[in-house]
Amino acid sequence: MTDKRKRVAVLISGRGSNMAALIAAAKEPAYPAEICGVVSDNTEAAGLAVAAANGVPCKVVARRDFADRQAHDSAIDAALAGFKAEFVALAGYMRLLSAPFVRKWQGRMINIHPALLPSFKGLDTHRRALDAGCRIHGCTVHFVTPEMDDGPIIAQAAVPVLTDDTEESLASRVLKLEHKLYPVALALLCDGKARMEGDCTVLAPAGLQERNAAQFVMAPEFASAERSLEDLARFTP
Repeated sequence: MTDKRKRVAVLISGRGSNMAALIAAAKEPAYPAEICGVVSDNTEAAGLAVAAANGVPCKVVARRDFADRQAHDSAIDAALAGFKAEFVALAGYMRLLSAPFVRKWQGRMINIHPALLPSFKGLDTHRRALDAGCRIHGCTVHFVTPEMDDGPIIAQAAVPVLTDDTEESLASRVLKLEHKLYPVALALLCDGKARMEGDCTVLAPAGLQERNAAQFVMAPEFASAERSLEDLARFTP
């Protein structure tokens, strides 16, 4: 690990599959981030064992041990300080964070959401996409702001919604994309290629070349191709 690698802590509540994807990506020497610690609000989160097996320090900050959300978040913040974290990645963290905590980390904290924001904020995203008759569904990595699932978008990935899809089959395909998209988005943040300014995400370097479009938008058969953002916007599976 070099001094240039940013220290990233991950917050989880459950299985931590996106956390595992970030840990795997960070094992590559050229990756711009190291996963310095994992914090969970759930003592039984399966992801804790995964992190420990990969040599990542873990800290449990159980909700039941604190009188209110702000006290709980203060304890999480202390855990992040103990890990000397510079950035925070939410990976299936299932509790809304308090406004003071979010403001402290704003611009340095990101989340992955299983829908193409701004559509389908909150829970049950796959069922709601099917009920709405969507033809494209996917996932979004965004900066965290006090309002739920409302921060500026960094990157998105899309899959077609098939005629015989169930909630489970659609969720499975989206999750595979999540595991690809999240490491890419975190790398953009830690490389300084994506930053939050006001209510917007600013992508750098200025004058983004067409060949780099796939860093920000992924779709089947297009993720590794040299396509323009306009081509991707027109693509309908």
